[in-house]
Amino acid sequence: MGLKRKQMLLAQKDFYEQKLQNRLTFLSGKRTETPKVDKDTLVRKFQADIKAVNGRLKLIADDEKITADNARIRAERAAAPAEEATPLKEKDAAKAEKPKKAPEAGKEKKAKAEKKAAPPKTAEGGN
Repeated sequence: MGLKRKQMLLAQKDFYEQKLQNRLTFLSGKRTETPKVDKDTLVRKFQADIKAVNGRLKLIADDEKITADNARIRAERAAAPAEEATPLKEKDAAKAEKPKKAPEAGKEKKAKAEKKAAPPKTAEGGN
């Protein structure tokens, strides 16, 4: 999210807070009791608007944090020596060291597969 979006949300939050403050001042001038002030529809609306804007600002802050972490990780990778950051060479070396299977192992697997494929023998009996 861009910086303009964050500035706009901060301006909206200030606007809603000012409206809420004006409404609370008006209600206190009328000497309205606290339970009625909490149930006032405009007060509740302004509080909900402020809560919604705070949620959006939190998402922007989380996004900025992730972006900063990614930039830090990229900088660390760029500063690291080039040979240490090559996992492909390690995989190729592991493949070269791995011994090939003997052809007899294939025969054993084939025999096991044939045993599994054969239907089980059942005793024939009269019904």
